[in-house]
Amino acid sequence: MTGLLASATSAADKRTAFRAGLASDRIQRIPGAFNPLVAKLIQEIGFEGVYVSGAVVSADLALPDIGLTTLSEVTERGRQIARVTDLPVLIDADTGFGEPMSAARTVTFLEDAGIAGAHFEDQVNPKRCGHLDGKAVVPVEEMVRRLRAAVAARRDPNFVLCARTDAAGIEGIDAAIDRAKAYADAGADLIFTEALSEAAEFEKFRAAVTAPLLANMTEFGKSELISAQTLESIGYNAVIYPVSTLRLAMFAAEAGLREIYEQGTQSGLLDRMQHRSRLYELLQYERYNEFDSDIFNFALERDQ
Repeated sequence: MTGLLASATSAADKRTAFRAGLASDRIQRIPGAFNPLVAKLIQEIGFEGVYVSGAVVSADLALPDIGLTTLSEVTERGRQIARVTDLPVLIDADTGFGEPMSAARTVTFLEDAGIAGAHFEDQVNPKRCGHLDGKAVVPVEEMVRRLRAAVAARRDPNFVLCARTDAAGIEGIDAAIDRAKAYADAGADLIFTEALSEAAEFEKFRAAVTAPLLANMTEFGKSELISAQTLESIGYNAVIYPVSTLRLAMFAAEAGLREIYEQGTQSGLLDRMQHRSRLYELLQYERYNEFDSDIFNFALERDQ
């Protein structure tokens, strides 16, 4: 029954594994999961972690990524995903959902949900998608207070606190580097610089900042899509693919729905669908059946 209804790995062990991965010489590849089933697939394929994107949680609710989602909505989606995977889960905590005290409360919620780490950003609250224009960042001192509050609220010292800065596209890379150093001094374990444009900028950041670094390889944004191998050679510790699985799924769903609408049948789509047997394999139907058989294998004796 171990690992069937929920992950066999404790939250504490996932956090330990996440820290060990960030300290290793191998980049941690962390695709986004838009639901728990995708998280199981990410684990099966062999990635090192699972990411929960704020933009994806918003999109899943048919909302734009402009700070409309709540702490409880994001936490619950993180809990659902973390409970089914043995991999560490990194989650997007936006600006902490309010003032520094709110960021502190956010950490406690995410710890209780079994999350391994969270990133907080230095945008003005409410935030917007990191690859949109018109962003604004708070003063460094305000973000430092946000981070210190999160650090103070952390009960498990292995819970990874990541600081994201959106300053590169607003104040320039040098200012973003200065912010990253201040955020690391405030207690951030990992630094995430949003919307760098090309490999040279990632290299410049790595040369200037000693803290572990996370790269965001999102599609259709401001960043060149750089391979995990290249990022690892530059010295990056982790890379996220936040929206990839949602984009793949929505593209396929839209194409299929249009064909059903036009043709009146899905018969031409079967080779583009996950087969029922593959779904059952991913869900471990056979193990559930074995469990049922073991539990319900008794027979009532009639009175003699």
